[in-house]
Formats: sequence, structure tokens, C-alpha cells
Amino acid sequence: MIDFNRPAFVGKELEYIKDAVERGMLCGDGIYTKRCSAWMEERFHANHVMLTTSCTHALEMAAYLCDIQPGDEVIMPSYTFVSTADAFVLRGAKIVFVDIRPDTMNIDERKIEAAITPKTKAIVPVHYAGIACEMDTIMELAKKYDLKVVEDAAQAVGSYYKGKALGTIGDFGCYSFHETKNYTMGEGGALVYQDDKYRERAEILREKGTDRSKFFRGQVDKYRWIDYGSSYLPSELNAAYLYAQLEECDRISKKREEIYQYYHTHLASLEAEGKIERPVVPEGCTNNCHMYYMKVKNIEVRKRMLAYLREKGICSVFHYVPLHTAPAGQKFGRFSGEDIYTTKESERLIRLPMFYNLDMEDVKTVTEAVLAFDEYED
Repeated sequence: MIDFNRPAFVGKELEYIKDAVERGMLCGDGIYTKRCSAWMEERFHANHVMLTTSCTHALEMAAYLCDIQPGDEVIMPSYTFVSTADAFVLRGAKIVFVDIRPDTMNIDERKIEAAITPKTKAIVPVHYAGIACEMDTIMELAKKYDLKVVEDAAQAVGSYYKGKALGTIGDFGCYSFHETKNYTMGEGGALVYQDDKYRERAEILREKGTDRSKFFRGQVDKYRWIDYGSSYLPSELNAAYLYAQLEECDRISKKREEIYQYYHTHLASLEAEGKIERPVVPEGCTNNCHMYYMKVKNIEVRKRMLAYLREKGICSVFHYVPLHTAPAGQKFGRFSGEDIYTTKESERLIRLPMFYNLDMEDVKTVTEAVLAFDEYED
């Protein structure tokens, strides 16, 4: 069986975990947590990076720091993971879903302004498959209407838009280091922000509502309960695993790009025949090769192909069910305008196996199976 995903392992993870254990501090904000944050701050030109227990928790922190209140509205695509919406629903917000672009599966920046009301507080662009949303337009709208921008960059660590690292353009960026991502710590994430004014509140929020961070820096003689907070600080064991991956990020990226380009090149003939559509990377955007997907004619063709690949011993999957069609999406949100592409395009999409340790012979096997499939038409 060819797996759809396996978490990356590059060699030094166990060595660093053992080192963290021997240092005697496993609860977080130790040497490996600090190394990971510093690495990202330098690599992505980010002023502040806080490692978190998940991207979900990074989004929750961002929603709090945006001062989202009950009744506020937050604009985002429906084609995303539930955490994107949950973080703001927990603050009492109403989610306003906007249609996506069929080329990138990202929020259609041209539809956002019509969704803005006096209650709108934030825009949450989701960089699907590591490809940037049209951030210039989104930031212009945010400035025009005095809105916060929270980038859901869960899939976009290491991707860029016009030379800027995704996650560093909006007020906040949220990364994921879940085991399905390019670089992993099992479960984990990071909150990214540029403005120093958020630092104290973010530290308090992340440290269970206390000023513990100040205590460890020697700025106070004891730490106290200051404000609302939760436990968003990951274990040093997770951070140690991640740091080994960040050190080898170029090697991981090179292998993922090799897999991506093999699929993309060898499946071009199917696109030329009108049987599939391949991913699109707009000008000015870079591709971190987080995933390789293709789109078939409709959901019926997709069902047949997924069943066919399973029979061939290949684990291939579809992706999100649009949030506005789910019970919670209907309860906590509404769709602005018409759903022209969100549902239709989501029902066509198939993801192929993609992970660092995937053998290129297996990539070839997957590609040959896709090429040999003969039921692309109804």
C-alpha cells in the first residue's frame, strides 16, 4: 500500500528529543522552542514567532488579540478546515463565507468587499495548498475598512507572495506543524505577528493568563494571574522534533518539489486531453509543494477514481467539505453572494500521495495508475 502521508523524518529528531530530556525541561519555552522561533523569525523576516500547541490554537490566539466580540462578523472562504472558523466562533463571531477562485481554490478577493458590513471585524485569507491569496487587494480592503487580517497559513510555511513570507503580511499569521505538513512536530503550530504592541498580551494569553514570561526574564519577582489565557505552549519534545526538521528544510523542500514536478510534468497530457486540471501557481507566488492535487470532471468521476486507486493499493483522498454546507456552518455562519465555485470545485479535487520520505518509484507507480485510469468521462 502506498500511503497518502507519513510524517517527515530527517535523522536528528531522536537525538534532539534525547537532548531535551537530558536538559531536564520538557514543559516548553526551553532551548528548542526558542531555537524554532528564532529560526522562523530570521528565515521569514518575522518580528515575533510564538510556537503553539497547534495551528488551531494559533488561530484562537489571533482571534483574541483581534478583540473579536460576540456579534462581530469575520470573512473567510468556506473551503477550509473547521479550525479557521472555530477560532472565531469561540469568540462569538458570525462567520461570513465568500466564494473561492477556481484556479487556486483561494478566497475570491473580488467578492470580499460585497461581504463587508458595519459588523465586519476581520478577513481571514486561507492560503490553500501553500499558494498565496491575492494579498495586495485584501490588505487594501482591510486598510479601507479598518479590518484586521489573519492569515491562515497552515499549509503555507515557506511560501511567498511577491517576496514576502506568507504569515507575515497580515496582522497575524498562523502556521501548522501537524504531521501532515511539510515540517512537523506531530501536533503544533505558531503565531506570527509584526507589531510589538501585541507582545505582552500574546505572552500572557499563551501562558495561561499569567506574566510567567516576564518572570523567567527576571522582569518581575513572581508571576501572577493577569488576564484571560490558556495553555498554548507546546512541549520541548515536540519543539525538538521540529527543530531537526527546520535545520533540514531545504532538503525537505527539494524532495517535495521533485515529487510535485514529477506529477505535474507527467500528468500534463491528461490536462491537454481535457480529462483533468492541474494546480495553478499565479505570477508573484511561490509554491512550497505542500500538496499535489488534480481536478476531475465531477464528483462521480472522483468517486470512481478514488475506488480505482484503492484497488491499486494507492491511498488518495479528497479534501474539505465546504463549511457552509455543514450543520455548524449553517448555525454559525452565512454565505455571502452565490456559491458558484466552492462546492463544485471541491467535489472535483483529488489529492495524490505527497510526503518527504515517499520513494520516487512509488511516485512513478501512482502516476502510471492515474494515466491508466479510463473512466474520466461520465
